[in-house]
Amino acid sequence: MGTGAAAYLVFAFTPGLEEAAAFFDPIFAAILPAFMFLVLFVTFCKVDFRKLRPVAWHFWTGLFQLIFIAALMGLMLGFSMAGDSLVLMEAILMCVICPCATAAAVVTQKLGGSLEQMTTYTFLSNFLTALLVPVCFPMIEKGADITFMAAFLKILHEVFIVLIVPMLLAYVVKHHMHRLHAWIISINDLSYYLWGCSLMIVTGTTVKNIVNAESTVALLLAIALLGLVMCVVQFAVGRYIGHFFNHAQESGQALGQKNTAFAIWLSSTYLNPLSSVGPGCYILWQNIINSIEIWQHRKYKRE
Repeated sequence: MGTGAAAYLVFAFTPGLEEAAAFFDPIFAAILPAFMFLVLFVTFCKVDFRKLRPVAWHFWTGLFQLIFIAALMGLMLGFSMAGDSLVLMEAILMCVICPCATAAAVVTQKLGGSLEQMTTYTFLSNFLTALLVPVCFPMIEKGADITFMAAFLKILHEVFIVLIVPMLLAYVVKHHMHRLHAWIISINDLSYYLWGCSLMIVTGTTVKNIVNAESTVALLLAIALLGLVMCVVQFAVGRYIGHFFNHAQESGQALGQKNTAFAIWLSSTYLNPLSSVGPGCYILWQNIINSIEIWQHRKYKRE
């Protein structure tokens, strides 16, 4: 994360590197989806497909997300919010309504959690977002050019490309290309390091969006602070729900780790573009928490 942020700042504010920055910008934008595809493909190669089924904590985690979204919508509509207050609430909404991150399974596996349960919840979470976004957005942004079916199909298309295709490819490799499958799973932490590379690119892009945001510093700080609060709350509530089912780690990651890149696209396209700073900052907060969790898990294993 530090490398990604530093690389962007060096290229952005060093006059002699302007041409290089312009050259690399579209390259990094193009290779990021490829990294995420490979992360999931390698992860799914380790999945036991017979264990992909909903469990109890999936329901309660999804229910909390639904109640939280309803409360935010009630506040925005009940108080007829506008201006900076509406931007703040839209930023919070995007940190809640966006689906579970596709990379959450990678982190959960690294922390010793159930890969299959996280993979199942990722699908369920994306489907829930596909239902909620077309309902919520037109209510808070009257000019949002979005219909239920168009948004639903658009999100399902993204889910198919990002989740279904690497899963199908992993299934074929696992069951019909045994030597390739054995080689892939023999490389320790391959998906984890691929995720680290993608995180470096995402962090650089996030810093770029924050630096170039056309807003006051006070509003940006408020959005960033609220993003931190939402991140801590969702991780904490997720772990609280999960501890009743002996799956605190999985439930915490499911509710706390969000597909923020998708949220940035949604908010930039259908809401006030400034609200995209919320999920942009959320990227930093959730991965700081992920880093702390991984450090604690390694420390626990050593002890």
